[in-house]
Amino acid sequence: MEINKSEFVKSAVVEKDYPEFNNIVEFSFIGRSNVGKSSLINSLTKRKSLARTSKTPGRTQLINYFLINDKIHFVDLPGYGFAKVPDAVKKNWGKTIESYLISNREKIVFLLLDLRRVPSNEDMEMLKWLEHFGIEYYIIFTKADKLSNNEKFKQLKEIRKKLVFKNEDVFFYSSLKNTGREELLNFIGKRIAEK
Repeated sequence: MEINKSEFVKSAVVEKDYPEFNNIVEFSFIGRSNVGKSSLINSLTKRKSLARTSKTPGRTQLINYFLINDKIHFVDLPGYGFAKVPDAVKKNWGKTIESYLISNREKIVFLLLDLRRVPSNEDMEMLKWLEHFGIEYYIIFTKADKLSNNEKFKQLKEIRKKLVFKNEDVFFYSSLKNTGREELLNFIGKRIAEK
């Protein structure tokens, strides 16, 4: 799949404010604060600032919708697990994410995990949650350029102590170098064709 057109549609918090559905498939990106969700969307669309990025974790507090090629949505969900955010704000983010995930929108979720870190308890909770609700999801390991092949091998060994997966079932991505872009877009194109 090639992305020829991408535009920001709107931000929302509650379901009544989501964009009209019209059988549009949504590919949603979720993960810890600062895992690289917005950067990944920018990399996929080849637009530097389509999704707003920040060095400060916890900036995405709304659900941001992007229309891709006039036929699918990319959805940038708020990050979770950022310690410096007040509990009340965290709780609201949790509700915002939860109401989106349990909505009846036709969605495929990409859970982003930083390849340099062992999945946190919040990451594991999110995985359980996605499985509990029977949501179709796939794992993307971000920041793949930050590790050498040797470090990557060691790190995957550590990650597998918490998480069971086959390498061919996950994506490895670097927004900086666009590594993994083609594979992910091909996968998205294939899933659209199956719908």
